[in-house]
Formats: sequence, structure tokens, C-alpha cells
Amino acid sequence: MQENRGRDVGLFRYSLIRYAADPAISKAERGALVRALAAGEHIGPDGLPIIVGRSTIDRWIGWWQTGGFDALVPVPRRTDPRTPPQVLELAVSLKRELPGRTAAQVRQIMLTAGGEQVPAERTLQRHFARLGLNTRPDGSSPRVFGRFEASRPRELWTGDALHGPTIDGRRAYLLAFIDDYSRALVGYRWGAAEDVLRLEAALRAGLAARGIPDAILVDRGSAFVSSQLARACASLGIRLIHAAPRAATTKGKIERFFRTVRGQFLVELQARPARDLAELNRLFSAWVEVVYHRREHTETKLTPLARLLDGGPPVLPTPAALREAFLWSERRTVTKTATVSLHSNSYEVDAALVGQRVELLFDPFDLEHIEVRFQGRPVGEAVAVRIGRSVHPHARPEAKDPPAATGIDYLALLAARRDGELAGRPIDYAALADEHDIQQGPSDSTHEQGEQRQ
Repeated sequence: MQENRGRDVGLFRYSLIRYAADPAISKAERGALVRALAAGEHIGPDGLPIIVGRSTIDRWIGWWQTGGFDALVPVPRRTDPRTPPQVLELAVSLKRELPGRTAAQVRQIMLTAGGEQVPAERTLQRHFARLGLNTRPDGSSPRVFGRFEASRPRELWTGDALHGPTIDGRRAYLLAFIDDYSRALVGYRWGAAEDVLRLEAALRAGLAARGIPDAILVDRGSAFVSSQLARACASLGIRLIHAAPRAATTKGKIERFFRTVRGQFLVELQARPARDLAELNRLFSAWVEVVYHRREHTETKLTPLARLLDGGPPVLPTPAALREAFLWSERRTVTKTATVSLHSNSYEVDAALVGQRVELLFDPFDLEHIEVRFQGRPVGEAVAVRIGRSVHPHARPEAKDPPAATGIDYLALLAARRDGELAGRPIDYAALADEHDIQQGPSDSTHEQGEQRQ
């Protein structure tokens, strides 16, 4: 938990100083950027607005220049809690009794009740945030936001998910990214789950075809807060922004696009359902590229595709950069036998890394090939010792297509053969007479002869 928290803090610090730490800019430009960052308000890793001082930003830039991204990850502090547990339990009880109480109000109640060692307001805020109790007071006025629009293509992409129709008995989900300036759909994919794999597939296709944006705005769904997405954005220099819960954001454009999808694309599937996800993706791609991208937008008065290319063709990332960005990463400590374990698999690494914390990079669909890095530097590939799982547990592929039909109907062949046998055989009347005699029996014929003599 502490390691994940430290990585989130490091990613926030990196996204904040990325432009100011660029070695290509001058000192005057860097100073202006730092002053602008210090004067503004930012959404911290906890989703709360914070202000970062200029000296702190300068210190983070120095850390990044000397130690890279790892230097921005804070080292967890190991200190004994100063506030007695029973005091914090009382504060939590007061908060849960009336969720509208602020941390300041809870502290005031504790002081009025004559409590001892009453913690500070900020201490209570952090404690409530860890427990998920940092709700806004009931009845407070909502914040008012102006209408936002990016000033150029690829300044901001917004990502979200749409719940679609049922295909082969499973719900289909659309993972999509829209360019805020042009309203062009830059990356999209229909999948059988709303997970990080389908999200990365949609984003990777958009990056390969439309270039790298400055920032990506997403919500706090499980796929959008994954460490894999954060690493991909950090590797490509993209600032990943998570929208604050229940706050007005710039996601209105993609939500409006989803209404268009429901009213103009999904409605047509009611008359012409897609057989599988492959056909659904093919039909949706045709609608996007033929209809949506070529139709004039009511606000911009230009087609989304023309507005996207307003600034010229994009600079596309190299295949090597894309591969590096979308590798999954996990950290392990090398054992005394120079091995590491990863999801039921065991690998051997360089003996010089015994006792060290290393980073393992891999394709989630291929756990037999693992790249090893130490302090950000590659140190070779791990040698598989025991492979119990070939793919990552979260790497769930789409449902396999049913096997192709042979076209042989065995029962129909038998029925046709029998019909042919019956149709080709003539009626044997003599055989029918013999069958009639057999059914009557010898006693019946003797009785008839006796009647004739009389």
C-alpha cells in the first residue's frame, strides 16, 4: 500500500514539473513556468486541490535531474503514531454520526467535550481521507466552472467508457478517447470488459495514428487509475489527469459524443445486430471514419478530422517507444538464490542483484520473457526456471470464436438415404398377400374350408 502511494506521489510530481524540467528551455523560461505553477491550484494524488510552493517545485526539478523518476518517489517514513488510537476512533465516530461535519467541526466538538490530545484539523482531514470519509458538507454551494476548450489539437485528450449492447451473451464496452479541441475520436475499441487491457488497446491505437497528446483526462475508474496506464503516460511524457469525484470537468465533450453514439450508431444495431465483437468494431470504425469525422460539428463549424489536422500532421511515436510504454512493470526483491517469482513463475537473474529491489518488465500475454532493470538501467533478461502461468492473471483475452462448422449434417444424410431407399423400391403385392396369410394362421383357413363343405 505504501509503495503504491509513493508511486502515485512520484507520478504527480513528475506531471507537475515535466515542462519546467525540460533541459531545452532557458533559465528565464523555466523561472516563468515555475512561478506560474506555484501560483496555481493543482489536484493532488488524493484528488484534493493543493498549492505547491516555488521552492518545492525547484527541489523536485533538481531531484529529477539528478536521480530521474525514482528520485521523485518519496521514501515511506516509519514513525510511531502520535495521536492515541482511541482519540482517532472518537473523531471517526463523530464524522460517521453526521457525515456533513467537517474536520474543523469535529475538532471543535472534541475540544468542547473536554477531550485531551485533540489532533490538528489537517491530521483529521488526512485520517478521514484514508478512510474514505472526506465528503463535502451537506448543503454547500457547488463550484461554478466556465466552459473549457483546448487551444490546439493534441493539447488534451479525454477518455471514458460506454456500456453498449450485449454480444454473444456478454456486455460490450466502448473504451474511447476524444480530442478536446477538434472533437475527433482519436482512439477507440469495443471489448468484452472495462479493464486496463482494452483501455491500453484503445489508447495505443490512438497514439500510433494521431500522435502524442500533452495531457489525458480520465475519471477514477479501476482501469483509469491503474499503474499500467500511469507508467505508459509517464514513459511518453503525457500528463495524466484524474477528474475530481463529483466535480464539473471537461468530460462533457466525450459524454456528448456517447449520446451521439447511442442515437446514431447503437440504434441501428437494433435492426442489424452485430454477430461478434470483431464485426461490432468493424461497423463502429466505419461509422466513425465515414460519418462522424466527415460531418461538420455544430459548434466548431468544421469537421472533426479537418480541425484535428489544423496544425499539420502529428509527430508519431516510434514502435520501440510504444512498446516500452505499454510494457507492464512489477517490482521484486531478488532472493539469496538469485531468483525472483512472478505469478507462479520463477526466474533466475544476475547473481550480483541478490538482495536488491529490481523492476520486471513484461508483455502481459507473454510471461516467458522478462526484462530486468535495476535503478532504471537494463541488466539483461531473466531466465525462466519454472513457468506455471504463461499470461498475466489480468490478461483476459476476448471470447474465442466458435469452431467453424463443417457443413456436414449427419442426421440429414441418414434421412435422405432412407428416403431414397423407400422411393426406389417397387411395391411387392405377392409379399403383401403372404404377410396377410401369415397373420390369419392355419386354424383360420381350416375353419373356412369347413364352412364351404356345409
